[in-house]
Amino acid sequence: MVTVRDVPANLLVEKLAEYLKNNVPAVKPPSWALFAKTGPHRERIQDNPDWWYIRAAAMLRKLYLAEEPIGIERFRVMFGGLKRRGSAPPHFKKCGGSSIRKILQQLERAGLVKKVGKGRVISDEGRKLLDKIAFEIFKELLKMRPELAKYAPKSLISATS
Repeated sequence: MVTVRDVPANLLVEKLAEYLKNNVPAVKPPSWALFAKTGPHRERIQDNPDWWYIRAAAMLRKLYLAEEPIGIERFRVMFGGLKRRGSAPPHFKKCGGSSIRKILQQLERAGLVKKVGKGRVISDEGRKLLDKIAFEIFKELLKMRPELAKYAPKSLISATS
């Protein structure tokens, strides 16, 4: 079985963001999302108008790969970065928590994430969705690069022959 670990992260996040945008009405950027920076380490607002969906997809992937619940503070550290301070050395800053909190709430409403104790984990429905998208990406990669067939499940190889 092909999982999220078997496909490139950038392809998975792009495909998942597109799926969230087109098929999950619960995940939608608020009105302020186009005008907000993602944290104090950023100098400008996001260039990509679909950054909300990309961030949601990246967070879903992180929750899939995590072995324990992840809270808002851990996500703030994951998506943080270095703040440039002119001639002074840069310092690490966490990203803003509001967008992360809102995205997690939206993913929870969509049924892709569930809250447990001190954080959130991916739900069975969310795991199924990510596995399905990873399988689609792997099939596309297999068409472009046939040498990857040795990593494919036997059922996929027999279905394509």
